[in-house]
Amino acid sequence: MAQNDTLVKGWQPVIGLEVHVQLLTNTKLFSPARNNFGEDANTLVDLIDMGLPGVLPVMNEEAMRQGIKFGLATSAKIAKTMIFDRKNYFYPDLPKGYQITQLHFPIVRDGIVDVDGKKIRIHQAHLEEDAGKSMHDQYDSKSTIDLNRSGVPLLEIVSEPDIRSAAEAVNYLKKIHQIITYLDISDGNMSQGSMRCDANVSIMRPDSKEFGTRAEIKNINSFKFVEKAINFEVKRQIKCLEGGETVEQETRLYDSTKDETRSMRTKEFANDYRYFPCPDLVPINISSELIKDISNNMDELPEEKEQRFRKVYKLDDYEAKVICAERQTANFFEEVSKNCDPKLSAKWIIGEVNALLNKNNISLGNSKITPDNFSSLMAKINDGTISGKIAKEVLEEIWSTGKNAEKIIKSKGLEQISDEAELESITQSVLDNNSRQVEAYKSGKDKLFGFFVGQVMKETQGKANPKSINEILKRLLSG
Repeated sequence: MAQNDTLVKGWQPVIGLEVHVQLLTNTKLFSPARNNFGEDANTLVDLIDMGLPGVLPVMNEEAMRQGIKFGLATSAKIAKTMIFDRKNYFYPDLPKGYQITQLHFPIVRDGIVDVDGKKIRIHQAHLEEDAGKSMHDQYDSKSTIDLNRSGVPLLEIVSEPDIRSAAEAVNYLKKIHQIITYLDISDGNMSQGSMRCDANVSIMRPDSKEFGTRAEIKNINSFKFVEKAINFEVKRQIKCLEGGETVEQETRLYDSTKDETRSMRTKEFANDYRYFPCPDLVPINISSELIKDISNNMDELPEEKEQRFRKVYKLDDYEAKVICAERQTANFFEEVSKNCDPKLSAKWIIGEVNALLNKNNISLGNSKITPDNFSSLMAKINDGTISGKIAKEVLEEIWSTGKNAEKIIKSKGLEQISDEAELESITQSVLDNNSRQVEAYKSGKDKLFGFFVGQVMKETQGKANPKSINEILKRLLSG
């Protein structure tokens, strides 16, 4: 459902997102246990993560530095003093019975994210510890708890309710993902839970000055599901209000199998959590010297990289935006461009490489395409060894095997035919076998030129040098 669709119905969605980002620290937020994904259950657990009586948390300073990085990247205010609070609630995977988080004194406030020219405000970003994970699929009649995730550092990024459509929400979320991966503070892997999203959704009349009652959709773990969940919830609330019912403030879950949201619990308010300052952690002062040091050593942000790529590599706006959309791709392009024509490399990355990645639904870093084997392919296109058509075949082989382009070309005999005499003989034979088309071309049907090129390429199995073929055809057809 696009924004215009809802306006036609006489309703305007109002959306705010709470994005939970797992930080890339070596250890957890308050314990020395390793922060790593994919280990055997309950193997990365310290006494602090287990919530045993008498244990005391110790703040991970690297998590603080990463939070400051995010604040600087979003032009936010960095706290001079941050204070941790206890948020009290009980879940089986929260051993202490409370979560250490930040309520009144978060590390970051009042940021801005530019999404396609629209400024979406960030209310705050605060540090907190993640809970463990309840698993219900290990045994038929029992649930199990994995505490590996307990205490993993999170940066929760809370937007203002500035988003007005599901599509805009996805674009905002992708921008957050881009920022955190460029800063190298999170891998942003939604399928592994290192980036999760809660969506607060309400609707109102377009001319209203008051927001409607919101529902919070918890723990959405993909861009596609964020869009689907919000669209369903907007439709549900419209149906509810137009049917004379009221929208309840509640927490809902999105069921991707049924493509619907369903009620989970009545929405809690802040006082339900009995927040109070954590007595085990003193207030932490953040000095201007620390902020300056972090700022001076921050990695290049997407907009800065785009600008540099336009200037240094002569990419146009579209090419720079696509190449820099992901840090991994931008770094790959820059590595390849040390030895190859940047414009040619950009064209192939944006076109053929991205097509393979999308088709196979994997990232560039998880593919067998490397700067070395891709550079070897670009070099062979550039020096005329292979045609564009053959290059696509070689790229497919690189994708499957990871081999060097030169080895693939030699082993399969794919070198381009550039010998003028051989090409002229093949071209003349094609014209002799298509005399009727030759007569039609000479009588004014210029579009048949492409037909002749195609026939020559067919005869040479795509190995003919296209530039040479064009020159030979023009000469022979003018005679």
